Amino acid sequence: MTAAYLVTGTDTGVGKTTVACAMAAALRARGMRVGVAKPFETGCAPGPDGTLLPADAQRLRFFAECAEPLDVICPYRCVEPLAPAVALEREGRRVDFAALRALVAGIAARHDVTLVEGAGGLLVPIEGATTFCDLALEWGLPLVVVVGNRLGALNHAQLTVRHAESRGAAVAGYVVNALGPETNLAAATNLAMLERLLGPPLGVLPWLGELGCDEAARARLAGLEWPARLCSAS
Repeated sequence: MTAAYLVTGTDTGVGKTTVACAMAAALRARGMRVGVAKPFETGCAPGPDGTLLPADAQRLRFFAECAEPLDVICPYRCVEPLAPAVALEREGRRVDFAALRALVAGIAARHDVTLVEGAGGLLVPIEGATTFCDLALEWGLPLVVVVGNRLGALNHAQLTVRHAESRGAAVAGYVVNALGPETNLAAATNLAMLERLLGPPLGVLPWLGELGCDEAARARLAGLEWPARLCSAS
């Protein structure tokens, strides 16, 4: 898939969706047509008509200004907030990987750059033993790794990146994301050590708080500073 990336994380709750939305808004502000996909979203709440609403996929679509139908962006939705493999199995559902690849490839073909957000971390199972790392390898998606800036980040970031490299997956880079308004000694020292261990990041995001889907939030994300290589990586 041309210019498509898998946005993964060092763990759940590290801000993958926030980072993907920020990247999408920044790239869109630079004149790029940005496609997004969130193939699997669990923990979805039903809407007024009973249809499950994928909140993360909706946010990605808004900040990317992507016109793709939500059913294309997020075809697999589950109620229970579990790993996709567990949630889908509990609902008696299987994944049609060929059809899913065609959906995402179609999005990528219609855009300059496409961000595919995973669920949880790189080794979260999708079906059986198949993980997001396997998906990235099969689809040829370089990884953007979101690192939550907290105690343990050095270990988790290296585990994710080194495993990806050992499997032969390309790593486009990593983004460090603040997880709260206050800092501590670990968060303050992580940036320099991560750069020594993994090279310079694609970006470092401050604490953004709760982001609504509105023009003010879009402008705020689009105005964040990113290194020039964010665009060159895409």
